[in-house]
Amino acid sequence: MTETITSRPVRTAAPGAPAALGGLGLFTVLLAAALPLVDFFIVNVALPTIGTDLSASEAVLELVVAGYGVAYAVLLVLGGRLGDLFGRRRLFLGGMAAFGLTSLACGLAPDAWSLVAARVAQGASAAAMLPQVLATIQATTTGPRHAKAMGLYGATAGLSMVAGQILGGVLVAADIAGTGWRSVFLVNVPVVLAGLFLAVRAVPETRSARPEPVDVPGTFLLAASILTLLVPLTEGRAAGWPLWTWLSLAAFPFVAAAFYAVERRADRAGRTPLVPPSLFAIVSLRRGLLLIVPFSIGFSGFMFVIAVALQQGAGLGPVAAGLALAPLAVVFFLFSLAGPRLVARYGTRVVPTGAALQGVGLALMTLAAWRSWPDLGLVELLPGAAVAGAGQALQLPVVLRLVLSEVPAERAGVGSGVMVTTQQSSLALGVATLGTLFLSLIPGMGMRDALVTTLLVQLAAVALTGLLSLRLPRTIA
Repeated sequence: MTETITSRPVRTAAPGAPAALGGLGLFTVLLAAALPLVDFFIVNVALPTIGTDLSASEAVLELVVAGYGVAYAVLLVLGGRLGDLFGRRRLFLGGMAAFGLTSLACGLAPDAWSLVAARVAQGASAAAMLPQVLATIQATTTGPRHAKAMGLYGATAGLSMVAGQILGGVLVAADIAGTGWRSVFLVNVPVVLAGLFLAVRAVPETRSARPEPVDVPGTFLLAASILTLLVPLTEGRAAGWPLWTWLSLAAFPFVAAAFYAVERRADRAGRTPLVPPSLFAIVSLRRGLLLIVPFSIGFSGFMFVIAVALQQGAGLGPVAAGLALAPLAVVFFLFSLAGPRLVARYGTRVVPTGAALQGVGLALMTLAAWRSWPDLGLVELLPGAAVAGAGQALQLPVVLRLVLSEVPAERAGVGSGVMVTTQQSSLALGVATLGTLFLSLIPGMGMRDALVTTLLVQLAAVALTGLLSLRLPRTIA
């Protein structure tokens, strides 16, 4: 066996065999997987209210989003390695508890900079928790149960990103006990408490049989690579593109090259670096990650842009702006349930079909924005949102399952960390690039034309995902 796994006495397994992840345990880890993604998107519709209440500038508001996303992305691979080393259940519980505490700090923040600091800490705690979800699934499920668990993980990931924005609008408008925007963070606290109770009872402990020490040079260089790219892109426009932003972007390729060189040297020496280059010899992982990048950039960029456009341009309140995407969420959920059966019959050919459907849906929403502006809402967006949701559901769960399908169990933490880092960095990059494009076009083109132009750029990203999906392996191991 390549995994040494221990569990609480309530779990029974054959001697030397991994303790299986039961239904309650799977529910618990999927709940934990939803929390960080919900929180990445939940603030989109709350930003105007946060800005007014805390007298925060646009640059500081962008840090509320970017601080969480960057800290999350920077530390994800390290979180996976620490889980392999010290035990995934232990890191899972610690990360979830920290996520609850930092959510409480966000909800009680007295000023804008306190909120930014709490969001950075919240992103770091999410990075400790989330890699353990996929690594636990990898280590404790096999065969059809593994396929089902990974399918549910993909469905949870996609649905959480849309549901977060809808939930944010509902909570802000509900103003529970006068908490206003603070409820979008405080709602995490009871969820985390329930999750901790369930995790103690239902999630087995797993760790690598031959854990490697933390790759300190690789950790620092990966963090530097992500920071030199994402920070200037997220803050550059609001800060007026000062010199440091250009210097940072210029440094990015050199830092990234140094990271790759250090990791390759460690890999060839027989050590396990933070991101082993040999891992990318797995075709399914390499090609799946390449597809995740444009998909996630387009998804997060769209969610941010549509939230701003509907509230500041179309004049919708937070509830109406959030619910405008409800058809996307509902259809995504329904098609996600059908995904495993379609994959079993047609293999990964469902992915290019999904890209085509997403492209049609996005084109319909672009047409609605051009023809109906400023009367844009649930009814106008419904056909396009529904078709796009179906298309996304045929892509994301399948690709997430494919990426880890051939990763050895002893590298489950590393593999899941690499995948989620790629996804999270791309989500942050989508807000930085498409969001910056949209906000930069508004003064010269007006809100409608800026929205239409940005959606057309995203349509090009969808076309790219469709082309890349043609190179995926036809079957999933």
